[in-house]
Amino acid sequence: MQVPLEITYNHVSRSDWIDDYIKSRVDKLEHLSDNIVACRVVIEQTQSPHRTGNPYRAHVEVSLPAKRELVADKTETVTDPQVQLRPIIRHAFEAMEKQLKKQNGKRGGRKVKHYEGGDELTPSVATVVRMFEEEGYGFLKNLSGEEIYFHRNSVLHDDFDRLTVGSQVRFEPEEGEKGPQASTVQIIDKPGVAGSQDVENDVEQPAGWERRH
Repeated sequence: MQVPLEITYNHVSRSDWIDDYIKSRVDKLEHLSDNIVACRVVIEQTQSPHRTGNPYRAHVEVSLPAKRELVADKTETVTDPQVQLRPIIRHAFEAMEKQLKKQNGKRGGRKVKHYEGGDELTPSVATVVRMFEEEGYGFLKNLSGEEIYFHRNSVLHDDFDRLTVGSQVRFEPEEGEKGPQASTVQIIDKPGVAGSQDVENDVEQPAGWERRH
């Protein structure tokens, strides 16, 4: 970005974990679009006569060339900001990502890989083969035996702590700086549990999926 990221807190205490999470989401925006001029994020507790409880809002503004502005908002009532602010922020950034993809007119601004048959590498099913819980990342193995890196921030619904070796997931692939990685990861089922109805075909466990020592 040409202008440094701006994060503003209104009636919300500044938090290192919120700052770090926002920065990780902005990094993803820059991966989707290389022409972002500036990004401004506001985290605030709002005053609304139509809501009860504590409404909190995540507001994301992105400036593009030719004075184009994109805006995304998400407001929800929460009881525990330390736990529930993260999904609000994520939803606002997900809405911004959709706008950027539409602006770019391409598949998320990422390289699209192809199999030998020429089919695009679309959201796929894989198995968790390695987990590094304390470090916050792990690896998947798809049906072709390729290992794919994923970060806890990529796991939908904050379900990283539910993942174990052998869990089946659906993921969306993208090209990272060091190779293939998952931009989103969604749990399908866990070992010993019948597969979800969302999966059309049974998926065999890839060979060598056991945890490495």
